[in-house]
Amino acid sequence: MSVSAPTIHPDGTHAVVSATRPDFTADAYVGQLWSVPLADGGVPSRITLGFSDTQPRFSPDGEILAFLRSAPGSKPQLFAVPAAGGEPVQLTDSALGVSWFRFSPNSTQVVFTSRVPLHGRYGTVDGVGPGAEDPRLISSYKYRANGAGYTVDKRVQAFLLDLPALDAEPWIEPVGRAKEALSEDAPERFPAVRQLTAANADASAPVFSADGKRVLFTAALHDGADEDLVSDVYALELSGGEPERLTNTGTGAGSLLGADTPTPSDDGEWLFFLASELSASGTDFVARNTSLYVMPSDASAPAVRLTDPENVDLAEGGIVPAGGSAVLVFNRTRGTVELLQINALGEQEVLASGPRVIQGAAAAAGAVIVSYADAGTMGEVAALEAGRLRTLTDFSARLRSRVLPVPAEEETHPSRDGYPVHGWVVLPEGPGPHPVLLNIHGGPFAQFDCAYFDEAQAYAAAGYAVVQCNPRGSAGYGQEHGRVIKEAMGTVDLDDILSFLEGVLRAHPDLDGERLGVMGGSYGGYLSAWTIANDHRFTAAIVERGFLDPLSFIGSADIGWFFSAAYTGADPDKVLSQSPMARVGEVRTPTLVIHSEEDLRCPVEQAQRYYTALKQHGVPAELLLFPGENHELSRAGTPWHRRQRFEHILRWWARWLPTPANQGETAGLSDAVVA
Repeated sequence: MSVSAPTIHPDGTHAVVSATRPDFTADAYVGQLWSVPLADGGVPSRITLGFSDTQPRFSPDGEILAFLRSAPGSKPQLFAVPAAGGEPVQLTDSALGVSWFRFSPNSTQVVFTSRVPLHGRYGTVDGVGPGAEDPRLISSYKYRANGAGYTVDKRVQAFLLDLPALDAEPWIEPVGRAKEALSEDAPERFPAVRQLTAANADASAPVFSADGKRVLFTAALHDGADEDLVSDVYALELSGGEPERLTNTGTGAGSLLGADTPTPSDDGEWLFFLASELSASGTDFVARNTSLYVMPSDASAPAVRLTDPENVDLAEGGIVPAGGSAVLVFNRTRGTVELLQINALGEQEVLASGPRVIQGAAAAAGAVIVSYADAGTMGEVAALEAGRLRTLTDFSARLRSRVLPVPAEEETHPSRDGYPVHGWVVLPEGPGPHPVLLNIHGGPFAQFDCAYFDEAQAYAAAGYAVVQCNPRGSAGYGQEHGRVIKEAMGTVDLDDILSFLEGVLRAHPDLDGERLGVMGGSYGGYLSAWTIANDHRFTAAIVERGFLDPLSFIGSADIGWFFSAAYTGADPDKVLSQSPMARVGEVRTPTLVIHSEEDLRCPVEQAQRYYTALKQHGVPAELLLFPGENHELSRAGTPWHRRQRFEHILRWWARWLPTPANQGETAGLSDAVVA
């Protein structure tokens, strides 16, 4: 179960969230909207019955609740319903679905985004399927993205929609003689929409300006945009004209910015946005924390950075207006995400912190509501009151009824050079000695956190101690911590994970230091493969969706044109010194290689070539390939594929590291996964 960011009614009496769960019957993610009263004793209630209802949002006047709805096998469309209740009305019929929307300040219009397919592609011509489309002529670096496929022929564009009366006579599809008699000016089923942007670039996160006369969005429209990672905030007058660039204009000092999430303040005086500094090159993204910036709403002065990028990282959660000139932002730090309030003067206050991950927030009428996850919950809603969270929901009750989450013990152990390495240990029930799985996160500029993690819970339920840490290269500990592995991958990060493992083994004598497994995905797949090339203490390994050959990655991955050089450098000898593929001949550890066939982030050739090389060197190896899935399999793959992935992982560990609870074919999948 996952819970969306909340939307709060302007009167502050109740919030609405979407609660989504994997459904094995539908082999899809199913969810509806829930109303959550803020008053003591209030009982949350389901208020929609769609197959997949997500992204709820109240209009500023509180009269309308809008959301995205998907039917089985279809794209999400924009729906709206009177906030007091009623039948939802479908507002869009976009060929490739709606991905984002926001209300105008006067609640009469909506700006939304949708991909616009070129004519002749993606079903726009009857009888022309994907295999019959015209060839694609590519002349850019940025032409595809993991999860989206090709992008230059279906750009994300912004649209404007005038909200109809939701209580109007419903549209009835004409048939027979009535259909033949229709004139060209006959009423349409859906409101007319106006396309606002049409550039050969994605228009992201559009919002209305405080006066409702402009739409603000982010895009990369500058000369040379194909060769850097720079993006800007643009303003587009609804009365017409070309977008006005508001950032990276050369009027302010500092690095080029990758800007995102423009957000006007509630008082209309300020425009906030998030950005990471990319240095003068525009491509140095490695371990660049995301900061909050502000500028006058009329762009009469350049933007000013409000947060310290070395110690504050606002890469998750976006920006939430919080009254006057204040906004709420989300800081990932040491395996948590805390909620900050910051105003236009840069005055900051920590509103919520501690061992949890704040995932979303909303503010109105003096109330602040958050969605969060912690060690015992996959997602709940809480009211922030006097610095404390009062939980309003219990979506995790079903999980607890089937299996109690195993607590994760937070620990810090010194690396070989004395550097403190922070992480967690999840211990199985019962007496040891327990075999140990060293799990490595992706990124690398990401973090393991303190929230409920289905992977660790499943492995602990199967009898394994799970060790996971945030080595140098990870997020949450400052930019220097993250940048130290730039052009030095597999150095101190390897030292850190092995030293943390050794520290855990010293601290827990009931763990079996002779029965060890190592596993990870993406960068975690890289470091798992690098570990078994350099250290032979592990009984078996799992290398999943790995970054395994930096050289071939450059021409095959969606981010290959900049990622490899940024992390491993451009000198061929230096690159090879950091390449698991170049060291595969030194591997002795039995290895399961897992990959998705539609992975564009770490293309499947990385797995296929690595697996083949293992076999050629006599290493026991298997290759598990998932059709129809991309780099997000473990997080967002279809429920059946995610379950099968767990089954194969437990089968592999049962073969090489059997436990009383995991004996191969007789092992059952933990309720921690299927709840």
